Amino acid sequence: MRALAAGLALLALPGSSLAVWTGRGWEEWWRSEQAPAAWGAALPALAGRVSWRRVAPGVEWGEARLSGPGVARRVRLVVVRLDPARVGFKLDTAFAEGRGRGAWTVDRAPEGALAAINAGQFSGAEPWGWLVLGGREYRRPGTGPLSVAIAFDTAGAVRWIPADSIKGVRGRPGVAAAFQSYPLLLAGGVVPEALRQEGLGVDLRHRDARAAFGQAPDGRVLLTITRFDGAGGVLDFVPFGLTVPEMAAVMGALGARDAVMLDGGISSQLLVRDGTRVKRWRGLREVPVGLVVRGR
Repeated sequence: MRALAAGLALLALPGSSLAVWTGRGWEEWWRSEQAPAAWGAALPALAGRVSWRRVAPGVEWGEARLSGPGVARRVRLVVVRLDPARVGFKLDTAFAEGRGRGAWTVDRAPEGALAAINAGQFSGAEPWGWLVLGGREYRRPGTGPLSVAIAFDTAGAVRWIPADSIKGVRGRPGVAAAFQSYPLLLAGGVVPEALRQEGLGVDLRHRDARAAFGQAPDGRVLLTITRFDGAGGVLDFVPFGLTVPEMAAVMGALGARDAVMLDGGISSQLLVRDGTRVKRWRGLREVPVGLVVRGR
């Protein structure tokens, strides 16, 4: 019995907790030992602490300060919330000629872009997995149990397509753009089992700057990044931050029903247009593909 208990302890979610700054102090809202297997509505303790600003029809953005263990003691959360009925999505690419690598950054977002974020994952210089640009398939689907494709149809709707279902939509009309990413953080509000216990193929201890794409039950899309918030934000490019299970909790607490990680670390980057100002959280690495949001 003791051996069995010891074995189960080794597989348990690594111990951690997350708190949010209320303006008066830190309020804990998540603990690994009590982590929910599924999320419902947004958690007021987190979502209610985001200072939202409406900056364009269908576009809001906001920030919150988080605190976790170790190097995650000070983390800034940045969220852009989008109404697909009011905005359009387009994938953009850039490659450095002769250098064999991606060259897209948020600085390449076109004038007038309302928001932009690095999209998907990449392998070497190439985007990883399924990639559709302007209705044309440029890369074949990737495989993986926690991968998912995000497709934008010609009417502007956002579709979540599991890896084993991509073949059913390939080549069919209606998909204007699509990218594939991993790991899945939430599916129908449920946290994948591989994110709830160790030993199932996902590193649950590594801490990094994070980027994620999510969607709430009402259809609104969430673009989310984290930044190290030490030294008054001067060192926000340092890739310290949350674990994968913690990022799943963040997306669930923000109200996402479905969510997937985007390439994080020094690749994570975000742009949002706030009136006449353009706010940029730049990455240190150029990537092959970016997602750009424009008004309809």
